[in-house]
Amino acid sequence: MKQNYINGAWIDGATSAANINPSNTDDVIGHYAQADAQQAELAIAAAAAAAPGWALSNVQMRADALDKIGSEILARKEELGILLSREEGKTKPEGIGEAARAGAIFKFFAQECLRLRGDKLPSVRPNLDVEITREPVGVVGIIAPWNFPIAIPAWKIAPALAYGNCVLIKPAELVPASAWALAEIISRAGLPPGVFNLVMGRGSVVGQALLNDRRVNAISFTGSAATGAKVAQAAIGRMAKVQIEMGGKNPMIVLNDADLANAVNCAVQGSFFSTGQRCTASSRLIVEKGIYPAFVAAVKEKLATLTIGDALAAGVDIGPVVDASQLEQDMEYIRIGRDEGATLAFGGERVACATPGFFLRPALFTDCSNDMRISREEIFGPVASVIPADSYEHALALANDTEFGLSSGICTTSLKHASHFKRHAQAGMVMVNVATAGVDYHVPFGGTKGSSFGSREQGTYAAEFFTTVKTAYCGV
Repeated sequence: MKQNYINGAWIDGATSAANINPSNTDDVIGHYAQADAQQAELAIAAAAAAAPGWALSNVQMRADALDKIGSEILARKEELGILLSREEGKTKPEGIGEAARAGAIFKFFAQECLRLRGDKLPSVRPNLDVEITREPVGVVGIIAPWNFPIAIPAWKIAPALAYGNCVLIKPAELVPASAWALAEIISRAGLPPGVFNLVMGRGSVVGQALLNDRRVNAISFTGSAATGAKVAQAAIGRMAKVQIEMGGKNPMIVLNDADLANAVNCAVQGSFFSTGQRCTASSRLIVEKGIYPAFVAAVKEKLATLTIGDALAAGVDIGPVVDASQLEQDMEYIRIGRDEGATLAFGGERVACATPGFFLRPALFTDCSNDMRISREEIFGPVASVIPADSYEHALALANDTEFGLSSGICTTSLKHASHFKRHAQAGMVMVNVATAGVDYHVPFGGTKGSSFGSREQGTYAAEFFTTVKTAYCGV
């Protein structure tokens, strides 16, 4: 059994759970510890005890530790990527790419340890100096999702440690292997006991303990909108700092003047790769009527060339859905789309492969409207709706007509429309002639409206969440 890591030691869980390969349900990757409430309490106490010393630790020590972590991840990116693909279902190239991103994130924040800036200002009163500095928040609870099982933990853990916080991470129950492998690397980086703690277990037990305990000063959560709302309410109820990422229903506009080949590539990559299990996926394809028939035909032609199968097999473009529950959710939405009157133009059926797994052919719905459930609710699978638009203005209105606001894209050769869209798209991230899914690790990540709550993740903007500002006055 793979153990939890608490207060600098590996500890058995109260129980354990099997980790199943979605490409081959006969393949058990391993058994991973499940903490109970008592073990969660032990981890929180360890982090709280370590927090004062780590907050004042030497920044070069922090930088060296994070750089060491990043270097090992990069050196082992293929091994870690294969493990990730085996447990989550991303294709092998996608898994290796995600592992490499995790390493790059730790390398980036290793340098941020040395770049924490402040200000020194003259006071409006005589004989006073004013200094503005950033200090760590304290103990940070991290609740991570299953769809990016090493990258999202990395982009939360690395800045938390860089800015002097202690960490408690609860990974998603579906994907403990990647988090455990990352924790094992971190455990050998020279951090004092209690600074970093891995607490695998159920959300109702471990997650709830992090939310309820006043010693946990901040909560960073990525997951569903329904759970995110509960996390926000619990954290705000005890005045803890909170950062929530909750997904999207992201539009990709295709105008009549778009480069058709590029638009098809953006749509297929953004909507269906990683099995559509990305919060930034293009689940609404809003297409101007002049290019609509050619676009739909070209997307169908492209989808017909894609290979669905075992995530680790050579030549596979799209791996399995993560588990049986997610597959059933996807199939239910495909039924809903048909019942609503949309045309299932391609796919939407289960695929039989050599091994038992959760394989689904990407589903493309046409003749959709923006008020259909398949166009409004986050499905989180390889299902996309094509919605006709009369003009750029109509397309923009449709794109913004959603409760979400994470990523929004447009394919056009018009500088006028591209410039207008960047300003008027109601989303935290805007993409022009590139897929809505796919972001850099050194720039802010986050959305508007129902997609995000709190300050941005990633890049230098991570300091907004993982630090607090102190203003000091000194008489001279």
